[in-house]
Amino acid sequence: MRPTRKGAPRNQGPASDFAGNRSPPQPCRVTHSPADRIIAAAGGRSQTQLHEFRVPQLRYGRQIVIVSIGDLVLDIAIVPDGPLVPDDDSPARITIGGGGQAANFCAWLGALGEPVRLVTRIGDDDTGRRLVADLESRGVDVRATWTAEPTGAIAVLVGPDGRRTMATQRGASVGLSPDDLDQAWFRDARLLHVPAYSLFVEPIASATRAAIGVVREAAGMLAVDLSSAAGLRAYGPSRMAYVLARLKPEVLFATEAEASTLAVPLQSLAQVPVLKLGPAGCRVFGQTIAAPDVKAVDPTGAGDAFAAAFCSAWLGGSTPVEAAEKAVQAASQSVLVAGARPS
Repeated sequence: MRPTRKGAPRNQGPASDFAGNRSPPQPCRVTHSPADRIIAAAGGRSQTQLHEFRVPQLRYGRQIVIVSIGDLVLDIAIVPDGPLVPDDDSPARITIGGGGQAANFCAWLGALGEPVRLVTRIGDDDTGRRLVADLESRGVDVRATWTAEPTGAIAVLVGPDGRRTMATQRGASVGLSPDDLDQAWFRDARLLHVPAYSLFVEPIASATRAAIGVVREAAGMLAVDLSSAAGLRAYGPSRMAYVLARLKPEVLFATEAEASTLAVPLQSLAQVPVLKLGPAGCRVFGQTIAAPDVKAVDPTGAGDAFAAAFCSAWLGGSTPVEAAEKAVQAASQSVLVAGARPS
């Protein structure tokens, strides 16, 4: 039994334990997703007409809860004041805070006032405790499995053109397994947000698939972010396309590099494909939403701010295009400060 702290309550017994004999995890359903039922109710409209759809607002009697499963790590952002000089000191702005795609997504949702939950695995060390406390102070319900493995870290170097170079040590996060999960953490989810980072490696990939199965059983929806072109290449683009075809996410977020790496049309894999264009904005159903012209300080976390604002607006009744407009504004504001989280 893992140590229990605030943010990591003990399981309540085998009936709610993913690994228990009485309630084994079920395979993810690959048909009849909530969006499938929406389309059927609308008379089988084509994919190109989905831009008109809003999420039905009377479908759920429960509180809207968005859940994300994945990394919570230390984020070290370095923004040099000028060119780096080899073998010498270079002035820079350095910020240290929370990071990890799933955790950043939750932090931005918390700033929007949305009920949000993070399911993660983290080191039982001072860094891990501080990171969990910080997220909880932002209104995020953290369900953490604590472990003796160290908390992960990401070092982000921001170049003069705003582009980032990242060095990542995911640490304890990737060890999340189905045994660590409680089905109750997912049954009230209206939408589960899954970074592809949570699908790339085991055992966190098995934990994520189990979580998706519970959310689908409870008629919840799924949003997947492709996360990393390098991660996709290492995992195998065709393999990821096959996984996505089976999962049938309602929403799929991708950058141009990620979409190009996947080499499969996004619209064939999700009901609402969203192509993130960085400083240029985004594209949804062939419509480009331009971003305002801003002087970026640090783009770290902008994609997570975008996804959070999009999911919040879409679940709140906006069309995908309307949600994308709000997401672009949120991402544009996020780059004005250093760090991956709202200040």
